[in-house]
Amino acid sequence: MSQVVSQNINEQKKATGKLKLREKIAYGMGDVGNNFLFDLGQIYLLKFYTDALGLPSAIAGSVFLVTKIWDAISDISVGTWVDNRKNIGPKDKFRPFILFAALPLALITIASFTTPHFSLTGKIIWAYVTYMIFGTIYSISNVPYGSMMPAMTKDASERAQLASFRQAGSNLGLLITTVGFMPIVLSVHNTSMGYLIAVSIFAIAGVLIQIYCYANIKERYIEERPKQSKTSLKENYKSLFKNAPLMVLCLVNLFTFSAFNVKLAVQVYYCQYVLKNVSIVPYMGFFSMGCVFIGVVFVPFLSKKFGKKMTYMIGCAIWAIGDISAYFFAKDPVVFIVFACLAFFGSSFVNSLNWALVSDAVEYGEWKTGNRSEGVVYSFYTFFRKLSQAIAGFVPGLVLGMVGYVPNAVQSVKAIEGIKGLMFIYPGVLAIATIVVMGLFYKLSDKRFNKIVAELNGRNGI
Repeated sequence: MSQVVSQNINEQKKATGKLKLREKIAYGMGDVGNNFLFDLGQIYLLKFYTDALGLPSAIAGSVFLVTKIWDAISDISVGTWVDNRKNIGPKDKFRPFILFAALPLALITIASFTTPHFSLTGKIIWAYVTYMIFGTIYSISNVPYGSMMPAMTKDASERAQLASFRQAGSNLGLLITTVGFMPIVLSVHNTSMGYLIAVSIFAIAGVLIQIYCYANIKERYIEERPKQSKTSLKENYKSLFKNAPLMVLCLVNLFTFSAFNVKLAVQVYYCQYVLKNVSIVPYMGFFSMGCVFIGVVFVPFLSKKFGKKMTYMIGCAIWAIGDISAYFFAKDPVVFIVFACLAFFGSSFVNSLNWALVSDAVEYGEWKTGNRSEGVVYSFYTFFRKLSQAIAGFVPGLVLGMVGYVPNAVQSVKAIEGIKGLMFIYPGVLAIATIVVMGLFYKLSDKRFNKIVAELNGRNGI
């Protein structure tokens, strides 16, 4: 039996599992707000560190490596905190974190892009401290946001739609930051001030959108632990390692999210130094993210027809074809954008289904072990996302240092090849690795998941 007590809160018994369109849109908009803040770090912070703050590229990369590992630990701690909450009030179990973390997250994002008049050592410390604080606050906001999908609906189809709306929101945030951020930076004569103005605009917008999300979503299935019960971190870990689908998802997420974020971090370098036209970044973002939206629309249909696992693998295959082809044939901006569109179209299948699959793993874990822990499951999953972000920040900085990258100068042939390899070969190979792992080891089909949910409902008297 589950170690949690099901609470009939928010008219749980009357819930049909079907969500209104307005609520799905509001949930998706939450990731627009998140990505207005998060994507700035993933796309532009490395370049800000190397070209504006003046950090050596290898040191700049190490900032991402260390701080993202710290973030991963923060995610696990926040997940345990959320799962062990008691005396849950009218604001529900997960939603308050979205509300109260919004403003601090915006302020620390702005601080991360400031240029203090410190020595090089002082600037390095500043970069470490500000981005580490950013990661901690982001965990407090994002872990509950991602964990709450099982609390919104138990319907597998509705979850797939929620995941698609979330991915659409994430992609919209990525599209707007890709298209809008650099033009603001470049419109200001002083580059450091341009970064500060641009990040401030996005931070304010991010806060307002997160508040809109908080106000328009609803938790229907709130699982509150008995007051005398407090599951230890050790017990939660034991349960997690019995959750085979979650383990597979964590591994492939390490591949795909690392690949995706390396592309985001390197695309500015690729446009500036290989194509010799940094102004095409917004156009590339507009067209490639447009293809992502098209992909997101297809995901629910393809998932229903082929299943989530096969749709996931199809997306990886399209992604790999797009990136590896671009390495050989993308000689000008137009061809580059065409292949970028293909790669991002394929990646949309993967990124859309991640959240639906990890929600399925919550039910599988409860069915397998009797322990339901949305926060710990989600935070363990995001632990691997943070590790992939650490890799995605560290690898480009390390490789750029090895190939002799010099900021704001004509690059050597070796440096150009290094940038191209990071942009295309690295993600393409990892997309292929994901296909192999999912095909061989992921065994939780949609049909099996529905049987598990039915059995759990019987156990819990729902």
